[in-house]
Amino acid sequence: MKDQTHDGDTGAGVQDDVVALLTRQHGDIRTLFDEVERTTGMERQDAFRRLVRLLAVHETAEEEIVHPVARRSFDGGEQVVEDRLREEKQAKEKLSRLDEMGPEDPQFLPMLLQLRTEVMEHARSEERYEFAQLRRRTDPGQLAAMANAVKAAEALAPTHPHPGVETAAKNIALGPMAAIIDRTRDTVRRTMGKDG
Repeated sequence: MKDQTHDGDTGAGVQDDVVALLTRQHGDIRTLFDEVERTTGMERQDAFRRLVRLLAVHETAEEEIVHPVARRSFDGGEQVVEDRLREEKQAKEKLSRLDEMGPEDPQFLPMLLQLRTEVMEHARSEERYEFAQLRRRTDPGQLAAMANAVKAAEALAPTHPHPGVETAAKNIALGPMAAIIDRTRDTVRRTMGKDG
């Protein structure tokens, strides 16, 4: 018999529903921010790498999968998506600055705390204004297909190099965030049956 427990959301469980999956990722992001804040040295560097990867995969999957559906699914969807994209752009810029300065920089932790506040406010806005409408107005089968695309991107993005960059030096110069975003975008498009 199928487990009927829900993680605070109505509708399908985490396995079946992109809204539940992305909401769970919001919790994972919060946990990684905690870990970066409370650690030092190499542990902080490792936790920050994992945070960068998860944020890059999460935001790219939303841009490729969730936002296009939200734009056309409900009245006001276009403006809701534009607001989220603006927030995501600001967060990516701050995340890139943090990535460049590194965890040992004295300005790292204060900027990280600012980013955390902005990212968590963004997550609450997504859940309230975008995800809730998607859950109400999108077929469960489509929500499941969207979840599968996010899971495929999440599984592949952290371990693959930037597409089209053959040398390690060029890949490093581009930065890990660019590689993750591109790999996630490619994976999502393949999974959803879209051409590049």
